[in-house]
Amino acid sequence: MLQWLAELQGSVPAVNVFRYITFRTGGAIITALLFVFMFGPAIIAMLRLKQGKGQPIRSDGPQSHLLTKKGTPTMGGLMIFSGLMVATLLWGNLSNPYVWVVLFVTIGFGLIGFYDDYLKVTKQTHSGLSGKTRLAIEGLIAGCAAVFIMHVGRDPLSSSLAFPFFKDLLLDLGWFFVIFGAFVIVAAGNAVNLTDGLDGLAIVPVMVAAASFGMISYLSGNVLFADYLQIHYVAGVGELAVICGAIIGAGIGFLWFNAPPAQIFMGDTGSLALGGLLGTIAVATKHEIVLAVIGGLFVLEAVSVIVQVISFKLTGKRVFKMAPIHHHFEQLGWTEPQIVIRFWIIAVVLALIGLSTLKLR
Repeated sequence: MLQWLAELQGSVPAVNVFRYITFRTGGAIITALLFVFMFGPAIIAMLRLKQGKGQPIRSDGPQSHLLTKKGTPTMGGLMIFSGLMVATLLWGNLSNPYVWVVLFVTIGFGLIGFYDDYLKVTKQTHSGLSGKTRLAIEGLIAGCAAVFIMHVGRDPLSSSLAFPFFKDLLLDLGWFFVIFGAFVIVAAGNAVNLTDGLDGLAIVPVMVAAASFGMISYLSGNVLFADYLQIHYVAGVGELAVICGAIIGAGIGFLWFNAPPAQIFMGDTGSLALGGLLGTIAVATKHEIVLAVIGGLFVLEAVSVIVQVISFKLTGKRVFKMAPIHHHFEQLGWTEPQIVIRFWIIAVVLALIGLSTLKLR
């Protein structure tokens, strides 16, 4: 699209507006939103017909879910994914390598999640793809992405870890950066996956994180803004703001159908893909540590599971009434809307703290 617009700009000056990342990000938001609104009902009807009994509900989870969520179709990530792809292909600069590496991870993680959901639905069991197999494939995809990001970046920043609050502090990881970058991407994917347990719980924090990294991408990819804020300039990553805009638009559209009581669940199809996408953008923009702050809610959910498993294996006792931690609060008597909205508030506060690192140097 941009090549065609470039040919027109000489004869039609107004077309120049399409060259601005901010304008195209806005276009991506609206396009993804309208796409999900228009095709969402048809996708839900198709998935409900194909899946029959819908997503199997954990027998060891909150007992109320066996009544309130039974029969709800899953794989709603297909709605988000389709809106994201359409908006990105329409408004993004497809000659930008960072766009393709982010889409590569998103598609790869999305396919893993889709197969996992498929096994759960067809076998009507909560156990899908083997955990070890899933992590191995995710690690391979994420490792390839990290190698690519290191290859297209500029030395020494390409293989270095940047630290918030310090404008000149870089830790050159060398080829260990590939392992580190892959870990960030895989961890982000699975952390979002663990958060997706209540109606609307995961999608809003994902949109908050996407909005934050849309700003970070735009600022990091602009040499003037990067110099003013004294953050590291990474040529080309500004284009990732368009993808972040597409996430926001598709996420708003999905939330319309996922709001309590949900007509459809995101499933691993969406949560793995969106988490991997955010992790890849963080690695590309050199804000991996900031991702842990902005996505602190996802970190909390993942850590609660890790702590629960380690505690039970070592002592036979559980730290939480149920993990991930949102189920712990359900067991304490919090209603689902209370948990969801309060967790949204936490996500917004953490995002503001993470964004403050851009100026506090």
